[in-house]
Amino acid sequence: MEFTLSDEQTELARTAQQFLSDNARGSYLREMVDEPGDASGPGFTEEFWSQLVDLGWVGLLAPESAGGAGMGMLEMMVILEEMGRLPLPGPFLSSAVLATRAADALGLSDLLVGLVDGSTRGTVALDESGHGNVVDRTRTLASRKSGQWRLTGTKTLVLDGVHADWVLVPARTQEGIHTFLIRNPGASAAANLDVTRRIGRLELDSTPAERVGPDGDHTGIWRRVADDGAIALGAESLGAMQQSFDDAVEYAKVRVQFGRPIATFQVIKHKAADMLEKIELCRVGLHYAAWASDTDDPVRSEATAMLKSFVGTASNEVTAEGIQIHGGVGFTWECDAHLHYRRAKANELLLGLSSTWKQRVADSYLGVA
Repeated sequence: MEFTLSDEQTELARTAQQFLSDNARGSYLREMVDEPGDASGPGFTEEFWSQLVDLGWVGLLAPESAGGAGMGMLEMMVILEEMGRLPLPGPFLSSAVLATRAADALGLSDLLVGLVDGSTRGTVALDESGHGNVVDRTRTLASRKSGQWRLTGTKTLVLDGVHADWVLVPARTQEGIHTFLIRNPGASAAANLDVTRRIGRLELDSTPAERVGPDGDHTGIWRRVADDGAIALGAESLGAMQQSFDDAVEYAKVRVQFGRPIATFQVIKHKAADMLEKIELCRVGLHYAAWASDTDDPVRSEATAMLKSFVGTASNEVTAEGIQIHGGVGFTWECDAHLHYRRAKANELLLGLSSTWKQRVADSYLGVA
C-alpha cells in the first residue's frame, strides 16, 4: 500500500506550513494562549478565522453542494498535522471537522452552508462523564413535552462550546440515540490542560432543543463522527510530536555541556531515536486510518482504533522527552515544549482514553461483537 502523499496533498501541506508560519506562529500563538487568563475568551481572532475561510480549509470536508471542497480525511490530516505543530488555537477541530462531519452525516445542509462561508461556527456535545466508548456512554435524556423536545443531562467537555453559534447534541430517547440542535448554547467555560484550546461544560436542565437528522437510531452516525474525530486528533498529535522532536534536536545541537553539544551524548541520541520511531509509526497509522475512512474500507473502524490507541500513549512519551532534552528551560512557560505536551495529553483524553480504543482493537481480533 502506498502511503506517500500525492502532489496535490504535498502542495497543500507546503501551503499550510507557510501560511501558519507567517500568520499564527510566535506572537499570535502567545497572545491567544495568554489572553484571557480565565480561559473564557474565544482563543482566536475573527480576522484569522476569515483567512481560514478564504483558504477553503474551513469547508474542506463539506460537500460541494454546500459550497465546500468535498475532500476527505487524507487532505484534512495534512492541514491538521501542520496546525498541531504550533499548536493552533481556535475552533478549527470543533467546527471544521466535528461539526461539519456531523452536519453532513445528518443531512443538515443549511447548517453546512453557514460553516463553509464562515457566518457561523458549530460544535458537538458528545463527551460525558464515565468510561468506555464515547457514544455508548451517552446518558443525556430527551423527552417531549407539549410538542417541545427538552434535554436533561451534562455534557462535560464541549470543544469551543462557550462561543459556538450552535451545538449538535446526541441524546437518548425511547427509540435510541437521536440528535438535537441547540442554538447559542452558551456553555460555561471549563479549565483545560491544553491552554491553546477552549472547552465548555453544557448543563442541560429540561433545555429546549430541536430534533434534527433522519429517522431512526443515530448511534452509527455518531460512532462514525467520533472515528473521524479520532483521526483528526491523531493528525494534530502527530504534528505536536514532530515539532517537539524538531525543537529538541535543534536545542541539543546548540546546548553545550562538558565542553561539547549534548547532541553528541549517547543518551540524547537514544532518546531521539526512540522519539523518531514512535513518530514514524504514528504517521503510518494515521495515513492508513485516513485512507480507510475516505474509501470506507472494511478495516476502517479497526484502523481508527489502532491509531487512537497508539498515538495517545506515543505522543505523551515523545512530547515529554522533548521537555526532558531541553532540560531546565523545558519546564519554563516561555519554552513551547510544554504546549506540545499539553496538546498531546489533552488529545489523548478527547473522545475516549487510549484503553477504550485498545479494547475495540482487541474485540475485533477476538471476534467480540
